[in-house]
Amino acid sequence: MTTTTATPVAVRTRRWQLRIFAITWIAYAAFYFTRQAFSAAKVGILDDPSVNTVLTKQVLGDLDAAYLAAYAVGQFVWGSLADRWGPRVVVLGGMAMSAVAAMFMGLVPAVALFLPLMIVQGLAQSTGWASLCKNVSSFFPSHQRGRVLGLWSTNYAFGGLVASPFVGWVAYTLWSDWRVAFLAGAGVLVIVLIAFAVFQRNHPAQVGLDSHDEAAVPAEERPSLREALLTGVRDRNVRTLGLAYFLLKPARYAILLWGPVIVTERIPDVGKFEAVVIPVAFGVAGLLAPIAIGFISDKLFAARRMPPCVLSLAALVVALALFIPLTASGSVGLMVTVLAVIGFTAYAADAMISCVAAVDFGTSARAGAAAGFVNGCGSVGAILGGLLPGYLGGTSLFLGFAGAALLAGLVLVPRWNQRPAE
Repeated sequence: MTTTTATPVAVRTRRWQLRIFAITWIAYAAFYFTRQAFSAAKVGILDDPSVNTVLTKQVLGDLDAAYLAAYAVGQFVWGSLADRWGPRVVVLGGMAMSAVAAMFMGLVPAVALFLPLMIVQGLAQSTGWASLCKNVSSFFPSHQRGRVLGLWSTNYAFGGLVASPFVGWVAYTLWSDWRVAFLAGAGVLVIVLIAFAVFQRNHPAQVGLDSHDEAAVPAEERPSLREALLTGVRDRNVRTLGLAYFLLKPARYAILLWGPVIVTERIPDVGKFEAVVIPVAFGVAGLLAPIAIGFISDKLFAARRMPPCVLSLAALVVALALFIPLTASGSVGLMVTVLAVIGFTAYAADAMISCVAAVDFGTSARAGAAAGFVNGCGSVGAILGGLLPGYLGGTSLFLGFAGAALLAGLVLVPRWNQRPAE
C-alpha cells in the first residue's frame, strides 16, 4: 500500500489563510508606528522652545491636514492599482516611502521640510488599507468575511494602541527627545517590511490553490485604472458608504492624532508620557470592537452589515456629545472610561464601513477600488479631524463630531436590509 505525503487541499488552504491573515494584519498595524510618531512628538514639540515658536498648535494642525489630504488622494488611487497589479508591489513601496519620510523627520533639523515630508508620509500610509483588505479578502469566501475581516480589522486599533506608547516611551523615557519618536517608528516598519516581502502572496492561485474570486486573472484582463476608479462613482452602495465614512472619520482621527494634547488640556497636571498613554483606552476598546461587530453582523444579522453599524453610530453620538461635561472634573479614570466608550463605538462602525461592507459591495474583482473609494472619502473627512483641534475649543469640537456621527447613521438607515452578493 502506498502512502502520500501530499498536503490535503483543505489543510493547505487553511494554512495559507492563516499565513496571509497574519502577515497582512501585522503589516497594517506596523504602518501606525510611523503614522503615530507625529502624534507622540507633538507634546514634545509644543514644549520645545527651539521649535514651538514656528511649530505652533495651529501649524501642527495644518501639517496634519496636509498629511490627511495626501492620504485621501492616495486612497482613491492605490486601491485601484492594487486591483490591477496586486497588493504586494503597492504595499512594499508604501512601507519603504513611509520609513524614509519618518527617518528624515527625525534626522533633519529643518522644520521647513516637515510639510513635504508629511505629504510623502500621507501618500505612503494610504497604500496600506485598501490593498491589504483586498489581499486578505481574496483568500476567504464572502460568507466568512464578516468574522474574518472583523477580526482582521483589529490591526489598526492595535497599531494605534501600541504605536504611540512605544514611540513615546523611546522618545521621552529613553532619549528625552521628541525627534527619536520618528526614528523608532521607522525602525519597526522596516523590520515588518522585510517580513512582508518574505511571507506575503497576492492571491490563492499564486500558491497553487483554487481562487474563489477574480483576483487571479491576468493583469491585462483586470479592470483598467479608469474603470476601477469609477467603481465608487457608479455604485450607489459604495457611494453611500463613502458619505457615511466621510462623516464618521473626523472624530476618530481627532483623538488618534490629538489624543495626548486633548488629555493635557482636560487634565493639565499629567506629564508628557502619561498624556501619550491615557488615550490607549481608546485603542484598547477599538481592538475589541471590530471582532464584536463582525461576529454580530454574520451571526445575528445574517451578513447584513448596516444594522450593527447604525446602532454603533447611535451610541457614539451620545458618547461624543457627553465628552466635555463628563471630563470636566479632570479625573483620569473618567477620561479613560469615556475614551474607551468612544473607541469601542467608533471603531465598530469604522471597521464595518471601511472594510467588511466596502469589500462585500465592491465585489471581489473591484474590492480594492471599492475599499479605496470608501476610505478616500473617509480620509477627506479625516482632514477635519486633524485640522479642527488646532482651531476649535473642546465643546464645539465634540458637539460637531456628534452631529456628524448622527448624520452618518441616518445615511445608512435606508440600507438596513442590504446584503452582499456572493
